[in-house]
Amino acid sequence: MLPEFVALSDGNENDMVEGRKFQFPKGSVVAFDKGYVDSQWFASLTAQEVGFVTRLRTKAVYKVLERRTVTKDKGVTSDQVIQLNSAHALKRGVPKLRRVGFIDRESGQRYVFLTNNFSLCAATIAAIYKDRWQVELFFKAIKQNLKIKAFVGQSRNAILTQIWIAMITNL
Repeated sequence: MLPEFVALSDGNENDMVEGRKFQFPKGSVVAFDKGYVDSQWFASLTAQEVGFVTRLRTKAVYKVLERRTVTKDKGVTSDQVIQLNSAHALKRGVPKLRRVGFIDRESGQRYVFLTNNFSLCAATIAAIYKDRWQVELFFKAIKQNLKIKAFVGQSRNAILTQIWIAMITNL
């Protein structure tokens, strides 16, 4: 559960700007929060043969193209092939996607996932998203353990160098 990619910025821009710059290896599966939903990025990841799992926004406009069979004993409530069909999504070339409904048996919470992976079983898609929480725990640990009490320099380069050194030491 260690990061394979890291980007540091001055915090003045949305982290999606940095996220889009990553060149993930073909066959990777990227899990991200629904705050990163971007039709053009979905198309780009799909073209690069990089899988993704995210949550579907509640007000997303889509058409169900196919309903797949589900076994509800693993918490999966639906498995569908969909097309996001808002003008915004279509203009950006969004591919056909997979919508997976899931209910967490422990909490009773319902989730709807969105992915471009059509080969993994629906329960695995849900498990991939659940593992995304490890990223949040990693950030929490970094914030608690970097032990940066004061910056030794004032320049952007000095501050980023100190953060990188603390990150490398921690990892």
